[in-house]
Amino acid sequence: MTYTFSRLAPGSYDVLLDGVIVASLVRSGSKDNVTWTAELLTDVPSWKRPAPFTASEHTFASLEEARRWFGNAEIRGAGQKGEHLDGQE
Repeated sequence: MTYTFSRLAPGSYDVLLDGVIVASLVRSGSKDNVTWTAELLTDVPSWKRPAPFTASEHTFASLEEARRWFGNAEIRGAGQKGEHLDGQE
């Protein structure tokens, strides 16, 4: 099971599991109070959620923290002007 983040816009990613979009990852908050939220696209019973999801939504303090939680997900579209792994775009 391999996760990949595909950048849509600054602070917004599709989360792909083995090439299929299963969730979104979005940055919110101010520069000093940034949070990242991963949310499954469909609300399914807990036994149908892909690991590591234990709820339909999870919040992270940084893009790097989210990336690690998803098993060191590869980021596609990274390296564009203003893109940083700490999420401060």
